[in-house]
Amino acid sequence: MFITRYKDSTRMNHWAVALLFICAGLTGLALFHPSMYFFSVFFGGGQWTRILHPFFGLLMVLGFVFLFFAVLRDNFWTKVDTAWVKKTPELLKGNEHAMPKVHKYNAGQKGVFWLFAVCLVLLLITGFMFWQPWFADFFPIPLRRIAMLVHAVAALGLVLGVIVHVYAAIWVKGSFRAMTRGTVEEAWAKSHHPLWHEEVTRKEKKEVHTR
Repeated sequence: MFITRYKDSTRMNHWAVALLFICAGLTGLALFHPSMYFFSVFFGGGQWTRILHPFFGLLMVLGFVFLFFAVLRDNFWTKVDTAWVKKTPELLKGNEHAMPKVHKYNAGQKGVFWLFAVCLVLLLITGFMFWQPWFADFFPIPLRRIAMLVHAVAALGLVLGVIVHVYAAIWVKGSFRAMTRGTVEEAWAKSHHPLWHEEVTRKEKKEVHTR
């Protein structure tokens, strides 16, 4: 038996943001250092790479805004998350049964979510501050240089967050299905997110009784 974890619209939004992240990341790396300039060949050369990068970034942020509000309710921090963090050594030992019961997302997933949100806000603000020729002239050169540094650090944080996100999706068998088909096995939900499983099954039973 399968349980719906994500709506089609949420999954489409997720993959659109993921694609834009790849495009923004590769164009950003091409502009960041000469050794990675070869990435520019995928976007029509250096000039087009410079033009397209901020637009990829802007669209990525806009896409994440919709995703942010779609899953925000389930990403607020609770006492269970604090207890989960304290038990993290047990998880690293492979003793998942020692972990506190969690809802739709555990503390690690929530941490990655908020890391994404903070990094993208920083990337958006700082990106505007040195976006030539549209906005950069509104800011003094020293401030632009600081913005470029913060932009690079935020980009690094975002990349590291994505690596953790992808690794966790592969590591926890059955997770990847949630974003490809929108459903997960009931046994998976009961094992990894028992409180969420209880809520979903309770709603389903209530709907059956009201029909």
